Amino acid sequence: MDELQTEHSIQKAYDVAVVGAGASGIGLGVVLAQLDVRNFVVLERETIGSSFQKWPQEMRLITPSFPGQGFGALDLNAIVPDSSPGYTFAREHLSGEEYAEYLQAIAEHFAVPVAEYTDVTCVEKQGEFFVLQTSNGTVRCRYLVWAAGEFQYPQDASFEGGEHCLHSSRVRSWAELEGDSFLVIGGNESGMDAAYQLVCMGKQVKIVTAGKNQLAEDDDAVDPSLTLSPFTYQRMEEVMQTGRLSITANCSVVRVEKHTDGYVVHLANGEVLLQPTRPICATGFAGGLSVIAEHFDWLSDGSVDLSLKDESTKSEGLFVVGPNVRHGDVILCFIYKFRQRFAVIAEEIAHRLGVSINDAVIEYYRANNMYLDDLSCCEVKCEC
Repeated sequence: MDELQTEHSIQKAYDVAVVGAGASGIGLGVVLAQLDVRNFVVLERETIGSSFQKWPQEMRLITPSFPGQGFGALDLNAIVPDSSPGYTFAREHLSGEEYAEYLQAIAEHFAVPVAEYTDVTCVEKQGEFFVLQTSNGTVRCRYLVWAAGEFQYPQDASFEGGEHCLHSSRVRSWAELEGDSFLVIGGNESGMDAAYQLVCMGKQVKIVTAGKNQLAEDDDAVDPSLTLSPFTYQRMEEVMQTGRLSITANCSVVRVEKHTDGYVVHLANGEVLLQPTRPICATGFAGGLSVIAEHFDWLSDGSVDLSLKDESTKSEGLFVVGPNVRHGDVILCFIYKFRQRFAVIAEEIAHRLGVSINDAVIEYYRANNMYLDDLSCCEVKCEC
């Protein structure tokens, strides 16, 4: 179909539309381009890598970047073989701004067609096509890949008075928060990072978590998706020695009240905390799939039912890539995990479009451990 595009709107029929220009959207877009899928677009409601740009200034990637391609080891945070954020920035743990710059460079180098400032507000399935209502007009596509991540969809507190709390993802810099004493609700990665940053600034911090104290209790989980990263353990050991951090575990928050002189936090164990500063919620993220929830069958564990090609079992032609993908006990929530599915999905879409598959491209990704089509190999084993 002919393209109708103005300065303020787009309206076109595409073979493929990818929603989200983060690590997964750009990574998948590169493979589509390499497989010679020409009529596709990546729709981004802000700019390439904008979720990373919204990180608190002090936040860093917990997975280390290291340029080891010469020895057959791909940088853990690379989304394309033969690239390395670690080499580009000479940093092992990149900031959000730095990683966004890496994604922008990749998109430019591979000429990935990205329509920025295009917010997808509604998705409908009409016959074999998806119809996307966006802030810049209507987009029709035969195949839709949902690559919207998690950071821009914070899971706000579910307890009474949760609106009085500040979600950790809405903090631009921990240095901007005034006060000497803080309460962090949540004891996983984001909660630990918030506590670490605040303690390093000389603040007194208390973590309250409904889960266990991952810094003190034995944990037989070896999947990094289910336990703290070594980077986090190491940093938290440092701040624990200051005496300015305490942890209340296996106890949930049931209510937060705002008073003229601060906040009153009620815990499930009956304890009442008087907090002078706004409580910080590190309660995770709802995930981008919540925007199009009706297009999936949802499983009891809160994940969506996907085929072995990461396609919705409810809406044919709708694929998912990124940290929302889960197959049983296989959790693909880190970049080095979900990047292994880019070529699998792109190859499947190219095949259905009748594009002649360039085997060299597929072998290129397979040789770089970025083509995972056998999920049975992902059972985590540890001998030590």
